[in-house]
Amino acid sequence: MTLTAAPPPPVQPVPAPTVPPPPSRPGPSPSRGLDAAGVYGAALSIVAALVLGLLVDIGPIGDLRHARDRETGYAALRLDLADGTAPVGQTDTNGTLLQLGRPVALLRVPQLGLREVVREGTTSGVLEQGPGHRRDTPMPGQAGTSVLMGRQSGFGGPFGHIGELRPAETFSLVTGQGTQTYRVLDVRRAGDPVPVAPAPGKGRMVLITASGPAFMPTGTLMVDADLISTVRPAPNRPLGADSISRAEGLMRTDPSAWTALVLWGEGLLLAAVLLALARVRWGRWQAWIVGVPVLLALGLAVSDQVARLLPNLI
Repeated sequence: MTLTAAPPPPVQPVPAPTVPPPPSRPGPSPSRGLDAAGVYGAALSIVAALVLGLLVDIGPIGDLRHARDRETGYAALRLDLADGTAPVGQTDTNGTLLQLGRPVALLRVPQLGLREVVREGTTSGVLEQGPGHRRDTPMPGQAGTSVLMGRQSGFGGPFGHIGELRPAETFSLVTGQGTQTYRVLDVRRAGDPVPVAPAPGKGRMVLITASGPAFMPTGTLMVDADLISTVRPAPNRPLGADSISRAEGLMRTDPSAWTALVLWGEGLLLAAVLLALARVRWGRWQAWIVGVPVLLALGLAVSDQVARLLPNLI
């Protein structure tokens, strides 16, 4: 019996040592930086803040602001009447021209439930507070034709229903010279016959607002009324038709709002960019919680200046 040697075990190949690949340099993280989505988000934030701010500023907040301005104006006018310093002309007791927006009269139209403080000036900014007296015309109750202008729809729309007045109806104004009463002649629009001018020494009032659909005026509406109470004496008027700005005319805008609009607009743009960056760094909801109130506040500030660039009677 012969013995045979067992075959040698198979040689296992020695694996070659693995060399780790060189560490790759991390590329830019898609979650870092202000990408295209962030830019679009910032742009949409600006547009949304502007549109929402304008609608709210002219509408509900504008109504609240008008109610506040009416009450504060009434308090100021009542104090002037009690002190005997209520304006009766274009200047105050010191001979200085009245500031735009100063209360000069209280208009009362019982048929319409209208009780409004009339302010000096007819720029878009003044008419945000209430009806305005055109500065180159006599004060209510004095000889000549006095002109009051008011908004039809925005900021409370105090003159939105004056077209409902009918001939022979009366309304009154309280000024520094007492109570002045007027009788309505007629309501007219562009192209309608103009009533005969008042006789020398007589007084007339013209109430003016926009006509047509709300916030989409197609022209102007005017209510002519004759003074039926005692004509009051009028002081000298240093301002003439050529002395007031174009911004105080019918359906005019207020170009002085451009400076404030640019400054507030820059603030809104910066806030929108910071909101986009905060969304990347903090997260969506955290950024919106912090950023939305800021955007709304800046949007209202910008919208208020935009409203002054709209026609002053809407």
